[in-house]
Amino acid sequence: MLRVDVSKQLDDFAIEAAFASEGRVTGLFGASGAGKTSLVNMIAGLLRPDRGTISVDGETLDDTSTGVHVAVHRRRIGYVFQDARLFPHLDVQKNLNYGRRMSGLREDVALWRRITELLDIGHLLDRRPGKLSGGERQRVALGRALLSQPRLLLLDEPLGSLDEERKEEILPYLIRLRDETGVPMVYVSHDASEMRKLASQIAIIRRGRLTAFGGSEVLPASNGAG
Repeated sequence: MLRVDVSKQLDDFAIEAAFASEGRVTGLFGASGAGKTSLVNMIAGLLRPDRGTISVDGETLDDTSTGVHVAVHRRRIGYVFQDARLFPHLDVQKNLNYGRRMSGLREDVALWRRITELLDIGHLLDRRPGKLSGGERQRVALGRALLSQPRLLLLDEPLGSLDEERKEEILPYLIRLRDETGVPMVYVSHDASEMRKLASQIAIIRRGRLTAFGGSEVLPASNGAG
């Protein structure tokens, strides 16, 4: 269960959002600049709310009334960015191990095999990010996040920098992650078709405000943020 009830003043507008989601994938949908990434950054702990609370599975991560703010590395939350953010000087195997090592986790051979097979990245282990396609880089970024054994996975426009062919390549992997890993996700996008394929509960964000929350019926009829 993810519970969010926060406000945050940004340079040009304020974020005001409150929702509770038990969905396998919670979608944050809205136009570019609507405040989706700022909201995800608050969940991740990278940005502190001015007021409010955030909790995951009953554990309070932020509560401004009591001064609670759990550090990023203690939240057990994985984060996949639009640009993958792999370390260019490390090969894929070392990139994959980075999240696990930073979380102080022992190597789990069964989990490693499961994730590399699920994302079809086992044959890429000795390559560096510069030798990967955009789709391959995103699959490695997903693997790195999952190997840190998160209780929640944040995906901020993970298909945003990919062309249509690469998007179609990655979407089936995201669906498999949703259906097979059991890790709840928060998925950020301005693409309604992606949301319909992936998200079970969707929050519509317009200029920092949550204007609707529900199933796919809250999405605009045509693709785009509307």
